[in-house]
Amino acid sequence: MNKALLIIDIQNDYFEKGKNPLVNSNEASLKAKEVLTYFRKNKLPVFHIQHINTKKDATFFVCDTKGVNIHENVAPLSSEIVIKKNFPNSFLKTKLKEELEKKDIKELVICGMMSHMCIDSTTRAAFDLAYKCTVLSDACATKDLEFLGEKIPAKTVHNSYMAALKTVFSEVISVKEYIK
Repeated sequence: MNKALLIIDIQNDYFEKGKNPLVNSNEASLKAKEVLTYFRKNKLPVFHIQHINTKKDATFFVCDTKGVNIHENVAPLSSEIVIKKNFPNSFLKTKLKEELEKKDIKELVICGMMSHMCIDSTTRAAFDLAYKCTVLSDACATKDLEFLGEKIPAKTVHNSYMAALKTVFSEVISVKEYIK
């Protein structure tokens, strides 16, 4: 089965000095780097997804800023495709599906940021498009959220979304389990 790696939104603004830092973004990016190295070594296709925020009042991922750039830990090679997107779903109004079809990709290995937003929406969309999905949980990161005045820690947010994806939409495993 033809498979590809999707590295979603591992961009500078999600790191310590960025405009929207996440919990454990560096650790997750290093895990993503491990699987990226594996895919490159095995000459498997890699797709980098880059979010560009086009809203007038955008506070992060603003075009032509350092924060919008893909982080150095997973920087794309010139031979790797970079898909630019403006929505959480990496398929929405992009050429991702078309590019995957060109390579006859049927299986997606997914990692990146944020677990509760772009990882979730892209994985569900991929499932709806009949892709077999594997999410690498330790190569994903998110942030604390708030609901009804209560702080929900990033770890709880992340684990809840991984558990939800695992029910139907995707296999959810660690990078170590995937590479073994």
